[in-house]
Amino acid sequence: MQSKWWQGLIAYQIYPKSFLDTNGDGVGDLPGILQKLDYIASLGVNVLWLSPVFQSPMVDNGYDISDYRKTDPLFGTNEDMDRLIAEADKRGIKILMDLVVNHTSDQHPWFQEAIRDPGSKYADYYIFEETEDGNPPNNLRAYFSTPAWTRVPGTNRWYFHAFAAEQPDLNWENPALRAEIADMVNWWLDKGLGGFRIDAISNIKKSPLVRAHRLFEADAPDGTAFIRDWVVNQPGITDFLSELADHTFRPHDSMTVAEADVPPDLLKAFIGPDGFFSMTFDFTYADIDERGLPPFSKPVFTLDDLRAALFKSQMHTQDVGGWAAPFLENHDQPRSLNKYIPAEDIGYASATMLATLLLTLRGTPFIYQGEELGMTNCPMELGEYDDLAVSNQYEDGLRRGHAHEWMLEYFNRRSRDNSRTPFQWNDGPNAGFTTGSPWLKVNPNYVAVNEEQQAGDPHSILSDYQRLIGLRRRSSVSDLLTYGTFEPVECGGTIIAYRRALKGRSVLVLLNFGSSRTDFNLSGCEGLVFTNLEGTARKGHMLELLPYQAVLLTETE
Repeated sequence: MQSKWWQGLIAYQIYPKSFLDTNGDGVGDLPGILQKLDYIASLGVNVLWLSPVFQSPMVDNGYDISDYRKTDPLFGTNEDMDRLIAEADKRGIKILMDLVVNHTSDQHPWFQEAIRDPGSKYADYYIFEETEDGNPPNNLRAYFSTPAWTRVPGTNRWYFHAFAAEQPDLNWENPALRAEIADMVNWWLDKGLGGFRIDAISNIKKSPLVRAHRLFEADAPDGTAFIRDWVVNQPGITDFLSELADHTFRPHDSMTVAEADVPPDLLKAFIGPDGFFSMTFDFTYADIDERGLPPFSKPVFTLDDLRAALFKSQMHTQDVGGWAAPFLENHDQPRSLNKYIPAEDIGYASATMLATLLLTLRGTPFIYQGEELGMTNCPMELGEYDDLAVSNQYEDGLRRGHAHEWMLEYFNRRSRDNSRTPFQWNDGPNAGFTTGSPWLKVNPNYVAVNEEQQAGDPHSILSDYQRLIGLRRRSSVSDLLTYGTFEPVECGGTIIAYRRALKGRSVLVLLNFGSSRTDFNLSGCEGLVFTNLEGTARKGHMLELLPYQAVLLTETE
């Protein structure tokens, strides 16, 4: 495939509320990101994805937008945003913003006018239904475990929302709405933005049945039916996405990353050579601990499951001529060390082994803030959680008969707040994040896990991330690790193995996910490119890998 400018990038995601607070209000802000741009540049990354900073009531931490063209005062000003784009550009870093266009806040002027005047043009910007009996049109259940229809007070009108009641869904069937969205996107791109991560984009096309006045077959004790089958990748979604790309992303040659659960038959349309987006996030391996399980279940996946999911993800994308966006963490996921590594084995070796995995996969890798330090999940009591999903899921769990202790254990393992705790800059008060009271609990392990402690230490997790990023961007194997094909190497036991190959050259990647030493049978390998642990032992064709060791070797033809 022809190379694109964004294929050689390495991305870093910032959750602005939790990165650095400069005014003492306990919430991270844009000046904080500006203050730490040199740190970000020192990692070697060259694209920065910001979770939402648009004006918002913050019911869902910024994913409920009330004005697409204003920066929320909590984070700063539009001038701060312009300065961040310019200063990042000076350091060779492009900015991606989070584009949330499946829904708005219920405080958005469009929605406020729509509920005030049912005859206004804005009423058709959303999905309304009227009933005569005072009941909702149907019993669909939203993602956050609440009914998907909410009544407009004092009326028989109901509006649809796939997420929270404060996040009414936009009506993409309306051409005027689509034109408004495109105009807003271009307004930001004209400012010099590198592109967007597009939130929940698979949900913008609804089945006509969403509006149906009927009862769906219930799948929960409260008599509701989960909405997914009627809102994800519905027939006709490709028309909306093609129009959006033609009017915005393609003319600007933007980098776009879709949060989209894409079935194999649609993958080429989404990210093929002429796809709607540059790349998509694939959640099959990120959600491997939850896929197909009922709520509040304990994970049961094996290393074989993880290996198969990773290989399938890489090969599907490659086979359609597309580009991947590998990630192990983001703002909606728990920390990767807790997900993939037994608690007793979390440390330098396992963290740098996971880093090697992330930074040697095919695609543009995304590192989440704190991942480069080995930050972990933060134990909390129920009242310490901020995540809207936790409170909704807790009430749903009570209805299902789950015990408080069982649900708290689940939230400590799987809540989105695990990755949203403040960045751990140093071992001072509040981990150096704020001089005020932090909006979310700081992980108590900040005394041992922080940036100041690891900076300049050649044997730290942070230093290994910098080494691996340098290997990918500025080394004799950079072209292999960036543009090389992905080739699975079948093996059992505790090893995940694959090669990256290009023009007769290849690099073999070996990752020991086990807590014991293990052997791998080599043939045709000549040079050690990278290892996270000293003491690689080779005897003939056998290589002994230490627990959680990662090794890169060049191969002969």
